Amino acid sequence: MRPLLGRRARQRWLHLIIGGALLMPYFLVGTVIVGSYRPEADVFTSPANQLMAFAYALPMATVTALLPLARPLSAAAARALCGLPPDRPLADGPARTRQARVRSAAWFTLHVGLGGVISGMTLALVPFAVAVMGLPFFAALRDSSAMGVPEALDRAWVLALAPFAGIAMLVALSGCAAAAGALLANRAPVLLGPTPHDRLAAAERRAAELAVRNRLARELHDSVGHALSAVTLQAGAARRVLDSDPEFVRAALTAIEETTRRTVGELDTVLGLLRKDDDGARGLPSGPGLDALDGLLARCGLPVAHTAEGDPGAVPGTVSREAYRIVQEGLSNALRHGGRGEPVRLRVSVGAGELRIVLDSPLPERPAPVRPGGGRGLLGIAERALLLGGRTGAGEHEGRWRLTARLPLHTPAQEQR
Repeated sequence: MRPLLGRRARQRWLHLIIGGALLMPYFLVGTVIVGSYRPEADVFTSPANQLMAFAYALPMATVTALLPLARPLSAAAARALCGLPPDRPLADGPARTRQARVRSAAWFTLHVGLGGVISGMTLALVPFAVAVMGLPFFAALRDSSAMGVPEALDRAWVLALAPFAGIAMLVALSGCAAAAGALLANRAPVLLGPTPHDRLAAAERRAAELAVRNRLARELHDSVGHALSAVTLQAGAARRVLDSDPEFVRAALTAIEETTRRTVGELDTVLGLLRKDDDGARGLPSGPGLDALDGLLARCGLPVAHTAEGDPGAVPGTVSREAYRIVQEGLSNALRHGGRGEPVRLRVSVGAGELRIVLDSPLPERPAPVRPGGGRGLLGIAERALLLGGRTGAGEHEGRWRLTARLPLHTPAQEQR
């Protein structure tokens, strides 16, 4: 009996009853239309007229269901009462496209149509079946002309079978309701499920969320990660000469203090940039650019031979900030993995419509240890360049490790504007 009267079957039956209730206003308008050209017939007692009113009601329901808000309301009811499988989700939000509105209208018409039939059967058949089951026990029911021919009802074998006939009617009604509910549950993912436009919009939202997360990861990795690498090296060097060179230790501690204070400011800048994307705020710090490169080189903890070519003032702010982060990450890699024998060579040139960065660092004496969760620096550099329409490269070159980046001075977004 579970398929007929179980929890899911009862919920689907309720869903059909709701559909019948939603059909009632359209049905009443249909009765008015039928009564306008058939005034001599009683619409509520004539099955033919009721069918005609039902036929008028369905197209009106279809038209009203073309409204965009019909889909989320229908989906909410179906999600709560139809017992849908979890692997077949329904669409969220109003129907924005023609295809989505047509599907929603088809679902609403199917819902109220089946709901009207099952509701009518429930209202008519349940009391009739109960009365049939009570025939052997109540003489007043056998005398009622509404129950059929009195002579036939007086026969003993008819009275003996009457309770079973009533039960069979209720079982048949339950079967019809279960079948109609299963049909709605089967069609709901098709008619109320996401359309290709909905899937594309969801993919775009997911891509935007991932872009924000990737940007946050890049900014934190390049700004905070660089500072922590420098602090780690300075603290390690101070620990080794703690007893023999107090002046160096004092200078290292001062550098650590300045680095951490500056990193807190950069962290606020990063979060401010992300918050700017979220709420449209203005006037927030834009982050360091190439104009702050000398300060970065002075405190990076490595000897750097810096060569600048061209006019850095011709570099747009966005490109300048990304270039600063690329150099910062390159220096962080040199701190962590590079050798200590030779200085790092950095060349930044502006010309021919692009900014070019070349950073050479000595190769390590032994392979660098693999850090759990590490190895994302070069990927972040490549992502930064790709977003600007540029390209990067990294690898061994003439006995040194070379990092190159070529960034166009005019980004794709600027060219579109």
